[in-house]
Amino acid sequence: SINFTVPEGSLVAVVGQVGCGKSSLLSALLGEMDKKEGYVVVKGSVAYVPQQAWVQNATLEDNIIFGREMNESRYKRVIEACALLPDIEVLPTGDKTEIGEKGVNLSGGQKQRVSLARAVYCNADVYLLDDPLSAVDAHVGKHIFEKVIGPKGILKNKTRVLVTHAVNYLPQMDTILVMADGEISEMGSYQELLKQDGAFAEFLRTYANAEQSMENSDTNSPSGKEGKPIENGVLVNEAPGKLMHRQLSNSSTYSRDTGKSQHHSSTAELQKPLAEKNSWKLTEADTAKTGRVKATVYWDYMKAIGLFISFLSIFLFMCNHIASLASNYWLSLWTDDPVINGTQQYTNVRLGVYGALGISQGIAVFGYSMVVSIGGIFASRHLHLNLLHNVLRSPMSFFERTPSGNLVNRFSKEIDTIDSTIPPIIKMFMGSTFNVIGACIIILLATPIAAIIIPPLGLVYLFVQRFYVATSRQLKRLESVSRSPVYSHFNETLLGVSVIRAFEEQKRFIKQNDMKVDENQKAYYPSIVANRWLAVRLEYVGNCIVLFAALFAVIARNKLSAGLVGLSVSYSLQITAYLNWLVRMSSELETNIVAVERVKEYAEMEKEAEWSIERTAPASTWPEEGKVEFRGYGLRYREDLDLVLKNINVTINGGEKIGIVGRTGAGKSSLTLGLFRINEAAEGEIIIDGINIAKIGLHDLRFKITIIPQDPILFSGSLRMNLDPFDQHSDEDIWRSLELAHLKNFVSSLPDKLNHECAEGGENLSVGQRQLVCLARALLRKSKILVLDEATAAVDLETDKLIQSTIKSQFEECTVLTIAHRLNTIMDYTRVLVLDRGEVVECGSPDHLLQERGVFYSMAKDSGLV
Repeated sequence: SINFTVPEGSLVAVVGQVGCGKSSLLSALLGEMDKKEGYVVVKGSVAYVPQQAWVQNATLEDNIIFGREMNESRYKRVIEACALLPDIEVLPTGDKTEIGEKGVNLSGGQKQRVSLARAVYCNADVYLLDDPLSAVDAHVGKHIFEKVIGPKGILKNKTRVLVTHAVNYLPQMDTILVMADGEISEMGSYQELLKQDGAFAEFLRTYANAEQSMENSDTNSPSGKEGKPIENGVLVNEAPGKLMHRQLSNSSTYSRDTGKSQHHSSTAELQKPLAEKNSWKLTEADTAKTGRVKATVYWDYMKAIGLFISFLSIFLFMCNHIASLASNYWLSLWTDDPVINGTQQYTNVRLGVYGALGISQGIAVFGYSMVVSIGGIFASRHLHLNLLHNVLRSPMSFFERTPSGNLVNRFSKEIDTIDSTIPPIIKMFMGSTFNVIGACIIILLATPIAAIIIPPLGLVYLFVQRFYVATSRQLKRLESVSRSPVYSHFNETLLGVSVIRAFEEQKRFIKQNDMKVDENQKAYYPSIVANRWLAVRLEYVGNCIVLFAALFAVIARNKLSAGLVGLSVSYSLQITAYLNWLVRMSSELETNIVAVERVKEYAEMEKEAEWSIERTAPASTWPEEGKVEFRGYGLRYREDLDLVLKNINVTINGGEKIGIVGRTGAGKSSLTLGLFRINEAAEGEIIIDGINIAKIGLHDLRFKITIIPQDPILFSGSLRMNLDPFDQHSDEDIWRSLELAHLKNFVSSLPDKLNHECAEGGENLSVGQRQLVCLARALLRKSKILVLDEATAAVDLETDKLIQSTIKSQFEECTVLTIAHRLNTIMDYTRVLVLDRGEVVECGSPDHLLQERGVFYSMAKDSGLV
């Protein structure tokens, strides 16, 4: 039973613990929840910023304008207020830069700011902001609050509902709602709530002292690394040039000039000529090959069926047609038998042979139908497994530049074609080939003079067929390619459906979808038209053959036997149909074999290193102490780019707790990518407990290190499966880890407990809960080396504190590497590494570094810790 009214133009904060229903409250205001009782009234238009930013695969400008008309001055103001100017300067083509699917080439904080800018630009009456400051670093958070959300911001006259974990902004709010377990426990202004001295006041006392100083930075310090470790997106860097490299590392289709200009990048980089600007693309659109399908594709398909089965089916086809020809020829001889006393002689012999030929035909037909069908199943299973294996073995960079629609298309439509379209076409193609050959043989036997006519007509056929196939094959490829964007757009729309509804842009998205479907139909309709064009030409040529066969028979009527003439004319009548089929089927075959070509395309992609190497596999207990050494380590994202990390020499002893800090884009995430070998070393090596990690299999390495990522990932399946995917632990262990991760109460309150079904991507848990599930997963695996990547950004301060103490107690003997945002979390670590532009600039204990008054000191100062 929730009752509250937000007066027009006021600023309301919603605070509370993880999973208490803050985001659900906003969803209810948007009408995204199922209403049980009561009513919700919202006056005016709504703009919504979700907790996990949703970014479209479009240019940055399109993402912000989002279907409204362009207003230059307003657009400039919004970008400035949302602190996007420095980011736009370092993107390869400014605000015209294409942003990859799900925003892969933006860091977490950039995505959130783009999402905020979209809301601010649309100039609505009511703003629902779901924790928009969680992924940005301190001074940016402050800037955004002052310029956009706060009492002096762009939105000062609008109604704003802000969900937040940042205590330090609360005094400036008009009203504060405190939520607990889905209810509003307290409500009032900051002063009133302090007077009431309830749960909120207590919460403030606990944190205001410990955190007030720190919490001027919102949830993360300026050292904040905004990028995700997993997706090497753009990390904004002080030097625009550097960034460019990182950005391009995602793209595989950029013009050569951009490649050259990288090395002398400076401010000149920003004033790139327009022509060059437009050449930069991140995601690769699905491409269509041109020209004839290579013979190797057919050979690949035959190999997929199995060569024995392929040749066996061809042999059975031949048997069938030889038997069929023989039986017809035998029949014509039988008709020519003289009649004696009203009956023919040798009836039994004639009948016996005719019967035997008939039966052998039946057996051959049954044989080849079976063989082709079974072969088709073998082939599609083989090609599908192959495709799946290849996609799973691809390096991360492949997934960044390939839109999901391309993959969906390959796995659904192309595999479907191989499954159900190609085998019947092969059957009909083989059938009609042998039919045509057979008919020609019979006509030539009966009227040898036809030999003059058949070759020229055959050539006409061939010409028509080549002409038609060239068109229909390419149309099929275009249709295949134009199907991928339909899938991609649909996927994207589903991900952002709450945003689209909040902004009332449904019509535009439906229209875009229709346009993409029309685009796909554009290729489909001409292929049907081309088919009719073919039919007319073929009928004409076929009728010429009938004409000549009959003509020659009449001319030479005295020399020929009646039986053979009958046979020849009846075959020539059929030959038009057969030839039609032959051309049709050969075209269909070539058109559809494109599916095999497209599935094979992914087999030639580059692969990651071997998963496990028998010779060098480390002992099962490795790593025993968890000592990590970087020796002259360097990393780059692609061969032709500069190093992102250079000459890093650090030795981390077993059991040390190391904090890794640095400005955004300093290469913190690259360090973890190197540790997991998501990217291979460019120079130097990483040694863990005396073993060079480049020498062992990827699985051997990755099983032994645990990461808690910035974006918590859950798979659809039960909660147990998510915590313990390989079924290695007992229920007691799982419950213990949930208790340590402070999820026990939540999980025991679920009706299915551990068998609770997680939706895709964990949609039915709040973001904070997902991060806790990832922590529980790490506690279960208990590996010697743990990497935390800004693992507590979406968690309230109370839970964060608990998590930090859990990590201290549970991972006491383990080596912990933390990429830190809230500097106070690493103040009691043994050492801190400060990275800048890919090099280690400072390294030592936090106290020591503070005395040195270097980079670390200035960061701590920014976060108000000094």
